[in-house]
Amino acid sequence: MSAAPPSVTTVPLTPERWDDFETLMGPKGGCGGCWCMLWRLRKRDYDAMKGEANRDAIRAAVVAGPPPGLLAYNEGTPVGWISIAPREVFPRLETSRVMQPVDDRPVWSVSCFLIARSHRGRGVATALLDDACGFAKQHGATIVEGYPVAPVKVPYPETYAWTGFESVFRRAGFSEVARRSETRPIMRRAV
Repeated sequence: MSAAPPSVTTVPLTPERWDDFETLMGPKGGCGGCWCMLWRLRKRDYDAMKGEANRDAIRAAVVAGPPPGLLAYNEGTPVGWISIAPREVFPRLETSRVMQPVDDRPVWSVSCFLIARSHRGRGVATALLDDACGFAKQHGATIVEGYPVAPVKVPYPETYAWTGFESVFRRAGFSEVARRSETRPIMRRAV
C-alpha cells in the first residue's frame, strides 16, 4: 500500500528559488551532472559541459527567464521539478530519431522530471505535470507534449525515467499520438 499523496504546491523556478532547485538537484546535479540541460543542448555541447558548466547554464536560463520549469513543494521543502518550454528550446529533440515532430503544430515540451526519493510514487509527478500544462497555457500554449518511458521490464529504475512514466502522463490526461519505439510514446494534451 502506498502512502497518501502529499500536499503539493508548485511554482515557477525563478532566481529567488534557485537555492531550492540546487537542493533538489543534489551535489551531483540531478542525474550525473545533467542539471536538466540534456535536451537544451546539442549532444556535443552537452558532453563538453557536464557538471558545473551545466549548472551555470541552467542558472543563466533561470536568471534570463522565462522560468524553465516548475518546482513542487511539500510543507515548504522542494520535492519535485519539471522542465517545460516551447519545443524549440530543446534542440536535442530535433536530433532524436524517436522524438521527431509528429506534425507542424506548435507544442510545448515536457523534457524532464526529478522527484525527491522520499516523494516518489506519491503523486508528485502527476501534480507537477498537470500544473505544467496550466503554466504552458498561461504562456500561450495550446498543446503540451511529452516523451515518457513505457517500460517493458518492471520494476524500471526511477532514476532513469527522467522524462517521466507513460502512466503519469495518462493520469494527467495525455493521449498517445505516436510511437516510434516500443518503450517511448509521444503523448499530448490540449490545454
